[in-house]
Amino acid sequence: MYMDKMQDYNYTEAVKTIKTAILQSQYMAVKTVNSSQLSLYYGIGEYVSLNSRKGFWGTNAIENISEQLQKELPGLRGFSIANIKFMRQFYEAWSTETKSLTGVSEMRSNQSLTAISEIDAFQLIGKIDDDAQRLKLSDFLSLGFTHHMIIVREVKTVEERTFYIRQAVLNKWNKQLLKEYIKKDLFHHQGSLSNNFVNTITDTRSALKAIEMFKDEYLLDYINVEELGERDKEDIDERVIEQAIIHNVKKFIMTFGRDFTFVGNQYHLEVFGVNHFSDLLFFNRELNALVCVELKRGDFKASYLGQLTTYLRILDDQVRKPHENPSIGIILCKSANKEYVEYVIQDYEKPMGVATYRTLDDMPEKLRKALPEVEELKKLL
Repeated sequence: MYMDKMQDYNYTEAVKTIKTAILQSQYMAVKTVNSSQLSLYYGIGEYVSLNSRKGFWGTNAIENISEQLQKELPGLRGFSIANIKFMRQFYEAWSTETKSLTGVSEMRSNQSLTAISEIDAFQLIGKIDDDAQRLKLSDFLSLGFTHHMIIVREVKTVEERTFYIRQAVLNKWNKQLLKEYIKKDLFHHQGSLSNNFVNTITDTRSALKAIEMFKDEYLLDYINVEELGERDKEDIDERVIEQAIIHNVKKFIMTFGRDFTFVGNQYHLEVFGVNHFSDLLFFNRELNALVCVELKRGDFKASYLGQLTTYLRILDDQVRKPHENPSIGIILCKSANKEYVEYVIQDYEKPMGVATYRTLDDMPEKLRKALPEVEELKKLL
């Protein structure tokens, strides 16, 4: 019996390994095909643009070209009149934003087209200064042509197009989701909090609300580490900061946002005899969801997401009411690498975000001295 179980286990592992290899191979094949297709369409778009916009071709040229292609290459798909016109639009939408694109030969003399094999030097020109927001060539090439069609038709600015390309690739949006988020104007609703809300909250409006609700950094200026005890700052742990928040819970809620109700701290969660204690638990009326906040004294660690996922699972199973939305988790830590957080958080199925906080002792000394003493404020009030 034991040997049979071991054999079944080995078969399962073998299937899993081979399946992973097949899927990875298929994914890489699709990426290669997609890159070649985009490059070809970009090259054709340039060719059509140069000849049709400057009067080298007569009227109805694109219509005639499309018809002739269908005759000479029976069964050819993707080269309808509308698609050829979009290839031109695709090129014109991006050509002014790119540098030294490998591309098309001079066509006026011999009317031949050298299709591009790779769009290899794709960079935006000075439109976006923030490297974190700069469009990556790999993202651009991995997005399907239909997705590009939607973005170019519906989105006008480079910043917005870049945003939707990055999000569509990162979150594996289908066409419907992409259209919906563009229609809901996700670009202007986005916060800077690192999160996976669009990937884990199925209702688009609720996802947008969650994105708007939370900030990427919170100033807890009512917490002065120097006054929390005689210990060194390095010895101040999460529980000490948590107690300071509890004593100032009204201020914390005002800092955190609107429509929050405090449920409790060190909230007891138990499953299969294992006890867990979440640091802070709130309920948000607008989101109609429990919000679990985990405090971390130091830098963000990927393991925190696993811990928070466990809490959210138990909250959804045991605490959440039937009419409420799934619980949301927020990790509040001292510092976090935003790009790293966004990279690791996408594989988690529970809605979570990571924010940072600063306390009074983090503020510059000049600014701290400029603030009036608490007693003086009380007198003024």
